[in-house]
Amino acid sequence: MASQYSREVAHRVFAQEFRDSDLSFKDSNDQYSPQYLLTPTGAKINRMFIVGTLTEKEDIGTDAEYWRARVVDPTGAFIIYAGQYQPEAARAIAEMEAPAYIAIVGKPSTFQTEDGTVLTSVRPESVHVVDEATRERWVVETTQRTMERINNLNSNNPDAVKAMEHYNTDVSVYKQMLVDALKESTQD
Repeated sequence: MASQYSREVAHRVFAQEFRDSDLSFKDSNDQYSPQYLLTPTGAKINRMFIVGTLTEKEDIGTDAEYWRARVVDPTGAFIIYAGQYQPEAARAIAEMEAPAYIAIVGKPSTFQTEDGTVLTSVRPESVHVVDEATRERWVVETTQRTMERINNLNSNNPDAVKAMEHYNTDVSVYKQMLVDALKESTQD
C-alpha cells in the first residue's frame, strides 16, 4: 500500500522576505498538522531551499554541539540552528569552513521576544557545499519565484489574500529587492 505522506515543496525565498515574515499557523488543530510561515509575497512555507555564503558559524551548545550559522544571500542573512535533532546538518556545518557557498533544505522557525518581535531562523534538514554557479542559479530562480508570487498577490489565491491582509505588502519594496539581488549577484 502506498504511503499517504508526501513532502512539502521546498520554497525559494530571499533572506529579506524571510526576515520580514512573522505569521505562523497550522491549517488544522491536528497535533501532527504542519506549521507554516506565510511571507509578505504569499509563500506558505513549511520547507525551504536556500543557497548562500556561509559567513560564520559557532558552536553555542553547552552540553552538546549546537551550531548557529550565518548564511548570506544578496538581500541579507539567514540564521541557521542545528543540533542533536538535525545530526547530519550539524555535522556538515561543523566540518565546513567559512566562507563557503552552501545549499540548505530546512524548516522555518520563529521565536517571539518579550517585546513581540518575531525572529526567524532555519532548522536544516540537509546542508551541502555547492559552487558559485549553483548559487547564481538559485538567485535567478528565487527572483523568478518571488516575482510570480508578487504578480499573484491581487488574485483570489487564499495565501495571497492572507498575506495582503496580514502584511499589507508594499510590492515596490520586494520588486526593488529583486532588482538589487540580481545586480549584486552579477557583480560577484
